[in-house]
Amino acid sequence: MQLKNIKLENLSISPANMRHAKKPPDISDILPSVRARGVLVPLLVRPNGSADSFEIVAGRRRYHAAQTVAEEGGSKTPLPCAILQEGDDAAALEASLIENIVRENPGEVTQWETFTALVKKGRTLADIAATFGMEESTVKRILALGNLLPAIRKAYAAEEIDASTIRHLTLASKAQQKAWLALFKDADSYAPLGGQLKAWLFGGASISISAALFDMTDFQGQIVTDLFAEDGYFADADQFWEAQNAAIEAKKADYLHNGWSDVEIIAPDSYFHTWEYEKTTKRKGGRVYIDVSGKGEVSFHEGYLSAKEAQRQRAGESDIKPDKPKRPEITGPMNEYIDLHRHAVVRCELAASSYVALRVMVAHAICGSPLWAVKVQDQRSRKDAITESIETSVAEVRFDERRRAVLDVLGFDADEPYVVLGHEPHNGISGLLLRLLDIPDAAVMDILGVVMAETLAAGSDLIETLGVHLDVEMSDYWVADDAFMNLVRDRELLTALLAEIGGATVASANAGEKTKTVKGIISDHLTGENGREKHENWVPRWMAFPPSAYTERGGVGAVSAAERAKWLLAEDQPSPADAEPDEKLAA
Repeated sequence: MQLKNIKLENLSISPANMRHAKKPPDISDILPSVRARGVLVPLLVRPNGSADSFEIVAGRRRYHAAQTVAEEGGSKTPLPCAILQEGDDAAALEASLIENIVRENPGEVTQWETFTALVKKGRTLADIAATFGMEESTVKRILALGNLLPAIRKAYAAEEIDASTIRHLTLASKAQQKAWLALFKDADSYAPLGGQLKAWLFGGASISISAALFDMTDFQGQIVTDLFAEDGYFADADQFWEAQNAAIEAKKADYLHNGWSDVEIIAPDSYFHTWEYEKTTKRKGGRVYIDVSGKGEVSFHEGYLSAKEAQRQRAGESDIKPDKPKRPEITGPMNEYIDLHRHAVVRCELAASSYVALRVMVAHAICGSPLWAVKVQDQRSRKDAITESIETSVAEVRFDERRRAVLDVLGFDADEPYVVLGHEPHNGISGLLLRLLDIPDAAVMDILGVVMAETLAAGSDLIETLGVHLDVEMSDYWVADDAFMNLVRDRELLTALLAEIGGATVASANAGEKTKTVKGIISDHLTGENGREKHENWVPRWMAFPPSAYTERGGVGAVSAAERAKWLLAEDQPSPADAEPDEKLAA
């Protein structure tokens, strides 16, 4: 096979390319890289009637990306190509190309390792961002992982720590990270997570530098930078308030100098409620209210009078005496005291009411909340043929019927793609809960089934556990389609599949045939055509529950996941459903 750089104008898409007749492909993921570095992986081409003309067998997306760059006014650099010679088996060569290997996106820790190596080789943040099609802030956020202890990065890569917790850990000193890690590893201790971690790091008070009214260049105190975002926090709250209060007094003086009749500063333990005031002009005696929050944020409300003062003004009273701002009935800490005690009582009662708790959980899963982060499993693939295969499958059609029924029960638009996310009623999660409280248990369980199914992670150990526990028969839902057969290109595997479908004799007799011929024989056995004996309800080992492999080479994700979940297959493993009620509660 010859390697050669070929001009764009001498290339065209081959009719043999599986996507030749389809619309232009989505190249958004590779276009930034092609703009920055050009096409690096050779296209697979073959001669097309003349010495200078070639057609593309594999590499259509790279070709379109290069065309787009040229149309944008970029370089028309010739593309690297691998030219098939007479006798080459194109299907076998295609299988070896990178774009035909299904890969998972690298995790942030893997990206950090790569980006760190690039920085050491002299790449700038801008270089890395352009190459990988990212914002510079995203690259900076990933590089921030280098400030974490290796044990913390490892736990994050294993998804034992969430992104919110990692973000706050980048604010911590090495000593604080070690202290937190000791709590995290101690089964008898509690390690604060998420927002609680930020409070733990700052002793309960975290004030962002974005709240500062004063010039940060003149501030002498310590700032702890949040490397995951372009923000930071004041290490010493007292130092912040000293500078902030001075800035507030300066603003007050400016307002008075500019002719405002009065300026009122509302302390952090009080609130400015707009409904208690009326908007008016400076000429009519309007004053300025400076509202200061406990987080250090300051809001300026210009041209307001209390409702009582405005009423007197309309009545023609000339001796208007400004009302002092009303002191709230209770302080901020008292509000927090009341809220936490009420929360404790309600959750205690909720724990004893499974009828209500079930509906609250379903409402949270659908609408989300500050404490719930829900994601839907995307059924689309980067390969159009796989996406089409899933969308038209029996399982997906049946599930869509269930989804539409649930959307109808909840009063949502029947054309929504999911039940989960984006369906917050007018009254929020409370409104959805009131709707669920009117629905019988059986219907709520149907809703819960669809919600859980939409948020079930593909390729996980749980899929293997559920598949066995539910006695899933793949043959009830799946038949071999073109997308499946096109993805099988390995001769050893095709021979094994033929032996399984048509028998060892047929497989042995056709062991030396081309892969296209073997696929045709397999297809004939599955359909019963061309005189072949029909093989009913065939399912490859990879897709059965539990799955297994045809060779010792490994690389079958489902088999690896099943190995991790194989405890379920032990015959002596008692099912949780068989436990007595008291045993379940104790567990």
